[in-house]
Amino acid sequence: MHKNLSLIFKAGLLVGTLDILAAFINFYLKTGKNVILVLQYIASAAFGQEAMNGGIFTTLAGLLFHYLIALAFTVLFALLYPKLWQWFKNIWLIAILYGILIWLLMNLIIVPSTRAPQIPFSWSAGLVNCLILVLCIGLPLAYLFRKNDPANSPKN
Repeated sequence: MHKNLSLIFKAGLLVGTLDILAAFINFYLKTGKNVILVLQYIASAAFGQEAMNGGIFTTLAGLLFHYLIALAFTVLFALLYPKLWQWFKNIWLIAILYGILIWLLMNLIIVPSTRAPQIPFSWSAGLVNCLILVLCIGLPLAYLFRKNDPANSPKN
């Protein structure tokens, strides 16, 4: 169990970092604005619109919230992985399905139930964001959990 907790923690840090870097790049390329606004938007889930002007406190709170969410999605993946592998036996398919699941959970349940300002939906932004989740969270998790799956180790 200790190895699994270590894998979950390291994988959570990795996917949290990949995801936030992709979010920063995407935001900057779209708007040309300071990427700190991404972290302040994340913090607005708890603090409302005021977080957008909250300075270092809300920026750091947004970063903390982001990594906690990434860790939660990593724990969820760890719980689902055995069944996902049993059903699909393909890391790309698992990555795509998990990325879509995260996108649906975030956009239909989690963000709407917070104090974050609503962002108007667009298909192009939705597709880009879903692709980021597939590549930055789904694929690394599917790869890491498959690589560390004891059932995948060579037989002696």
